[in-house]
Amino acid sequence: MAVEQANRNTDTSGNSKAIVFARHETFHPRFGWLKKGFDRASIDSEIFLREDAPVRLGVGKNMVRSIRYWCSAFKLLKDDQPTEFGQQLLGQEGWDSYLEDPASLWLLHWKLLEAPNLATAWDVAFNYFRQVEFTTEDLFYQLCEYRDRETPRISNSSLRKDVSCILRMYVVQPSGKAQVSEDSLDCPFTELGLIHTAGDSRHYMFRVGQKPSLPPEIVVYACLQQHARTGSPAKTIPIANLLYDLGSPGLVFKLTESAICDAIEVVARRRDQIRLSDAAGKLQFSFEGEPLSLAAAILDGYYRSGR
Repeated sequence: MAVEQANRNTDTSGNSKAIVFARHETFHPRFGWLKKGFDRASIDSEIFLREDAPVRLGVGKNMVRSIRYWCSAFKLLKDDQPTEFGQQLLGQEGWDSYLEDPASLWLLHWKLLEAPNLATAWDVAFNYFRQVEFTTEDLFYQLCEYRDRETPRISNSSLRKDVSCILRMYVVQPSGKAQVSEDSLDCPFTELGLIHTAGDSRHYMFRVGQKPSLPPEIVVYACLQQHARTGSPAKTIPIANLLYDLGSPGLVFKLTESAICDAIEVVARRRDQIRLSDAAGKLQFSFEGEPLSLAAAILDGYYRSGR
């Protein structure tokens, strides 16, 4: 199956970015794949290139390539070597080695969309595509517009494969479709409830608002991570930026203002460095210390607390 990847372009902030489509071999990430790929690569960083990789991983050839891709896209592996994040989450003494906590799926969803992004269609779907209710064609046309602007040589078929993969990854399909339903049961990310069908099999909706399985700590971690990426030395972040900026928790997690503020207030009750403030009628997230260090401490504290 052909792989399509464009050259590196430059985003609006001047950062180099890779534009990558259809690297998943049409497979969404399935239960056990990320752990299996991470563990095998931790032992042998060339596992994915071995002739007997399908036997050792217990999957077909295309699935070997898909597992390799997803492990990289979720920032668990880089150049087939375990990343620091991968070790923290899935290592032998990791936070959640078998992805039993729904918080870990939210964290992986955030990492998938975090720079450097290796899943361009996902970036477009969550950050640039602003329709709440949509059809597969609506999302496909949004990808076409992005493709035409950034890298016209990518084929329509690659974009359609990405649209299909996104929907199978996040949507619990109607029970009447046996094969599709089986696929959705095999993808852990349907548990996030980010996208659902709306009325019929052609229409979908992003579920915007509170997410019961999304811990406040993951939201605040994401807020601090996003702020650190801007390079701003400020210790306050307008809530509007956390809602609407590209790559923001509001867009990536599909949250409302109240959902973000509630998360900040919950964490603020446990940590003095965090607070929600009101400046001239505008809500702001304020913090003390270095944002990445604080984000790491909040995330580690969540997992070490036993939830």
